[in-house]
Amino acid sequence: MFRRNKLFFPVLAILLLVVLITGIALGAVQIPLQDMGTAFIHFIRGEKPASIYEAVFLKIRLPRVLLCAVTGAVLASSGVLMQGLFRNPIVEPGLAGTSAGAAFGASVVFVLSSSLSPQMKLMASSLLVPVFAFVGGLAATLLVFRLAATQKKVSVSSLLLIGIAINAIGISGTGFMSYMARDPQARSITFWNLGTFSGATWMQFCIVAVVASIVFIISMRYTRQLNALILGEEEAAYLGVNTEQLKLRIIILNTAMVSVATAFAGVISFMGLIVPHVLRLLIGSDHKKLLPASMLAGAILLSLADMGARLILAPAEMPIGIITSIVGAPVFIILLKRFGMLQSKGGYYA
Repeated sequence: MFRRNKLFFPVLAILLLVVLITGIALGAVQIPLQDMGTAFIHFIRGEKPASIYEAVFLKIRLPRVLLCAVTGAVLASSGVLMQGLFRNPIVEPGLAGTSAGAAFGASVVFVLSSSLSPQMKLMASSLLVPVFAFVGGLAATLLVFRLAATQKKVSVSSLLLIGIAINAIGISGTGFMSYMARDPQARSITFWNLGTFSGATWMQFCIVAVVASIVFIISMRYTRQLNALILGEEEAAYLGVNTEQLKLRIIILNTAMVSVATAFAGVISFMGLIVPHVLRLLIGSDHKKLLPASMLAGAILLSLADMGARLILAPAEMPIGIITSIVGAPVFIILLKRFGMLQSKGGYYA
């Protein structure tokens, strides 16, 4: 329906802009458009915010909404890469153990920080959690890739099965740390595993945005190879694709994206599964179109989910992972039923 529609990408871009402005304006504190404009003027002039609305806009709401959009783009594009690598439209980015490893790394910090000094606790709240989450996600993914490698070759099916096993180990480790934790620490682990953007800062946005930009540019270089891989590994090799190098590079790109996004936002489910899955049905499996479209759509949908998390129980806030799971799971089931993918059949729809 949208495969040859030239307005598809402009419409997505305009919709993203509208969602971002709406997300900035709505919340526990409503921010008028006029205050957004004056806040930019005062910022450019080097002046302090003239009102509470301008302060909330510049220091809280704007970095949060931008970080949310970039994270959605990262998770959706990561889903495209992993689905292309596994030649399976129901694969998610965390399948290689990245999310589970990141969750375990963060839970270790939450539990061990109780024995730190007040100064170290302050650092733990802003630095140690993202660092340990990133290291945990990276270590888990490298372990999966290492165990799946046999005779200098990596089987996609081995990656899938070992990834499931490492995910189970990571989840068990997080559960053990929750068992060992006190009530406040266990609550922090639970909220982090459900995802949140409540502590978003400009530094976090800049880090995720820089990593996302670099990885996206690199990923676009492999779109043709991913298109060839849809035909199968042997067929892709006949077309000149080094499948072993491609697997390694896609895994590295996926690890960088998911680890960085998870380190700052926590575990957010279904974004990397639903967005590329739906877009593949709408515009096809050409990764040249699918990758940028997924980035735009992922930013839109996660921004909408964040608005829901902030508004449903306002002034309280619901973890965003609850929103994505409540909406994503039924949508996924409907897609499976609607397009008959619960029936066994071969191939990879294009």
